[in-house]
Amino acid sequence: MGAQRIIQLLLVINGYLLVIRGSEIEDYVPEFTVDIDGTPEEATEIAAKYGFINLGEIFPGVYHFAHNRIKKRSVEPLLEHSELLSHEPNVRSVQQQRVLKRVKRDVHSDYSGPVLKRSKRSSLLRRSNPFLNIDDPKWSIMWYLNRGGGLDMNVAAAWSEGYTGKGVVVTILDDGLEKDHPDIKRNYDPLASYDVNSHDEDPAPRYDLIDSNRHGTRCAGEVAAEANNSICALGIAYDAGIGGVRMLDGDVTDAVEARSLSLNPQHIDIFSASWGPDDDGKTVDGPGELATRAFVEGVTKGRGGKGSIFIWASGNGGRDHDDCNCDGYTNSIWTLSISSATENGFVPWYSEACSSTLASTYSSGSQGERQIVTTDLHHTCTTSHTGTSASAPLAAAICALALEANPNLTWRDMQHVVVRTARQANLKADDWQINGVGRNVSHAFGYGLMDAYAMVKLARTWQTVPPQQKCEVRGENLNKFIPAKSSLSVKLKVTDCPRVNFMEHVQARVTLSAVSRGDIQIFLISPSGTKSTLLALRPHDASRNGFHSWPFMSVHYWGEQPFGVWTLEVHNEGRFLATLSDWNLLVHGTEKSPESVAGDPSSIPQSAVEKISESSPSTPHSSGSQGNVVFTENENAIACISPEFLFGNSCVQQCPDGTYKWISSLGERFCRPCHYSCLTCFGPLDTDCEKCHGDSILHKLQRGENKGSETFCHPTILVQQTQSDKNWYIGLSTALSITLILIVILFVYLLKIKPSDSTYHQYNGLNARYTTLNVQNEDEKMYTDSNDEN
Repeated sequence: MGAQRIIQLLLVINGYLLVIRGSEIEDYVPEFTVDIDGTPEEATEIAAKYGFINLGEIFPGVYHFAHNRIKKRSVEPLLEHSELLSHEPNVRSVQQQRVLKRVKRDVHSDYSGPVLKRSKRSSLLRRSNPFLNIDDPKWSIMWYLNRGGGLDMNVAAAWSEGYTGKGVVVTILDDGLEKDHPDIKRNYDPLASYDVNSHDEDPAPRYDLIDSNRHGTRCAGEVAAEANNSICALGIAYDAGIGGVRMLDGDVTDAVEARSLSLNPQHIDIFSASWGPDDDGKTVDGPGELATRAFVEGVTKGRGGKGSIFIWASGNGGRDHDDCNCDGYTNSIWTLSISSATENGFVPWYSEACSSTLASTYSSGSQGERQIVTTDLHHTCTTSHTGTSASAPLAAAICALALEANPNLTWRDMQHVVVRTARQANLKADDWQINGVGRNVSHAFGYGLMDAYAMVKLARTWQTVPPQQKCEVRGENLNKFIPAKSSLSVKLKVTDCPRVNFMEHVQARVTLSAVSRGDIQIFLISPSGTKSTLLALRPHDASRNGFHSWPFMSVHYWGEQPFGVWTLEVHNEGRFLATLSDWNLLVHGTEKSPESVAGDPSSIPQSAVEKISESSPSTPHSSGSQGNVVFTENENAIACISPEFLFGNSCVQQCPDGTYKWISSLGERFCRPCHYSCLTCFGPLDTDCEKCHGDSILHKLQRGENKGSETFCHPTILVQQTQSDKNWYIGLSTALSITLILIVILFVYLLKIKPSDSTYHQYNGLNARYTTLNVQNEDEKMYTDSNDEN
């Protein structure tokens, strides 16, 4: 009986688990990608032969088939159809499509976060532009474009130079586009539009009672809403061509994404995407095989070989402690990943921080901070566009202005221009650090707020960067254990990286296993001392899948040299063992230094890069000096004379917070970055802290006689949580110990209770008496039954 109850209970639990996991089952749809060695006509004949419809060619030879007589979805793959197609002699491969979960990256108004008051400076509006007479009714409240004083994205200055996006084509990959909206129809470009969900040329959204497909129209208005037409607002690139791809209002598959990303790549310049895998803090997902091919073909063949420019929203999983490095779209070297900043320069509550974010634009914040103004469905206007969804189209529009200034910019040129012109401005984050070549960078904001005027100015004279090179440095097979509540540090020395002397993107391909994936933190430290957080803690991620050669990407080493010792730190904050199986370093960059243009105040000359880098054997040749600072021919500071230290492009006597004084063996004097956890420090490590940020506590650990001590900063909330966990553990251990002791006492007591002889005899006597009574009762019953019969 007990066994049956246990089995029933297990079945009930299993049923609940199936219900809970039901939404995670990868449904198969009646669509196939078929690789055919033949003409489109032959592909159509093969499709018709087996009851399929040829939806079109995704790549040369790769076709998208759909079957109308098969039910919409199935849990199991339709193997018989795959086999029928595979038997055709000129069919090379067949793959049935699965549904992918993709979410739009806007946020809803049901968040009751802190109410922030606007500072007086933030609320000042430049209500008219000295160069433009803007009559759009919402212009006065477009705070992110008209505040001035370094508090906007410097777009008006770019307009004053005559740059409005003319001749550049941008498309929005989303849920459709209301192409007849009065603020969009003049700039609408049908060649940049398609409906992948319904397989036709019209990207119009599907209307419903709650306007669930308004997202694409809102994003499009940010880019190219018409200016000075007395309607709604205006887009940053208000003369650019704008298109829309409807691909999020149906089953999203690898084929759907690939068709969207590869639409008309010789006509479309910039693709803007404000969506991605679920931002729930537990998903690790990225582009499939076809979407990855679309990215590669886009950057290598798009725009006549200059490369399609893919702008991506970094993600809205901040409330769920998500990490955008677990999103294979923002974590890609082919996308320009954009995060958000609030009106007052804070990190938004929804924002995800990660090392793959390149830069930021303004968007919504907490209550009391304004949102983004743009077009909306039903020919209307909205002042409440939100999230990183709003940030990516603003970035796409600014890139359109730079592309108008120089149509020859490649996809990598655009990233270089963004890195060199983004600015810290009024952005407030605790993790700003100066990398090995003197650039400010943050996990929350990347290299800072995009500056439209600086970008067009730099783009005008920009020379194309040298060809992209890459090298991979493989570490030894590790299989090293990481015990609970501990960390592992592994080194990888790079002495030779063929054809890569100046880095752009760096990827650490990591394979590890863990009982709970969200308990793992990963950091990467370059030879120059720049430390990136490749993976932060994700409390909601309880997956046992670990990471399998996942390419964690960082842009924080941009311009540094790869030579020297790299350090990978893996922290296991969980209660169970984890294992680091393998990691490799994949470095992308150039053999020669990217050309910096004259007059670019934010670029760092080649000689400065060599001077700062410890690993470089060369010595720069300066053309002159002034006071305590040494200059190059381009008037950029590269060294300082005692007692001052080089910080950025100037000499200072005291290194600012976040840096420490460093003097090389050659007497070179620099302010080098502290570990991001330190407010002030005396060295680059997390154990070299002197003071902590306001949310952390300084701890000192004595290492023993003659070994000195370590001082490090622990976040207050982590200390409190650790203490709470400790108290819980002590309480639980105490309760278990008491329970165990009571059980032992009870067991011993029962063993000591042994029946006595008298008790035994009494029991036997009672039993005999009970038996006699039973016999008598049976006799009486038999006698009574006999009399009744007579």
